[in-house]
Amino acid sequence: MESREEGPKSWDELYAIDLMPSELFLKFREQLHGFRLGLNLEFYNSPVNECQTKFVLKPLSNERRWKFIYEPLHHDVRLVSKKIPITKFLNLQVGIGHSFQLRATGWKWKLTTCLGGDGVSRIRNKTSLGLCPGVDMRFGWRADYVLPEFTGAVGTGEALFNMNSGRLEASLDRIETILTHTSNWSPNDQVSSTSA
Repeated sequence: MESREEGPKSWDELYAIDLMPSELFLKFREQLHGFRLGLNLEFYNSPVNECQTKFVLKPLSNERRWKFIYEPLHHDVRLVSKKIPITKFLNLQVGIGHSFQLRATGWKWKLTTCLGGDGVSRIRNKTSLGLCPGVDMRFGWRADYVLPEFTGAVGTGEALFNMNSGRLEASLDRIETILTHTSNWSPNDQVSSTSA
């Protein structure tokens, strides 16, 4: 019997890890009157170097259903729904928007999942880390993998035992720094100060 096994693979062939993010976000958030107003500075270095600015307004309640996004550089406004869970791993998001540059209005929908690619070989996720009150870091990462595979045969002229050792490719795609300020101001404060 002939074995079709290749020589043992080196560790470099079994995994690849890329820790250089292609997206860097700096987010400033102000919480006021049950809403969160945010300014996002988004820097992209792949496939082209680009910087985008976004203003985001959304309610703070757990039942929040929408967020409003304005992009001043592109003169776009969008009203986007929150992600609506369809199954445990599948979400639907819909939105309507208007481009003042193109003078066009349209709507979009998007199905997203933490399992990307073919649904089996890729995991995408975000991990949050609170550094101190008002300062958070969020890391968007991805892992593509091929599980090890074992095969064999008897009486067919193929090898009795074959092994494909699999492969892992992981990357850190996005780093977000989120700075949040909570305002303690309320409309009652203004009424009491003007009546005094």
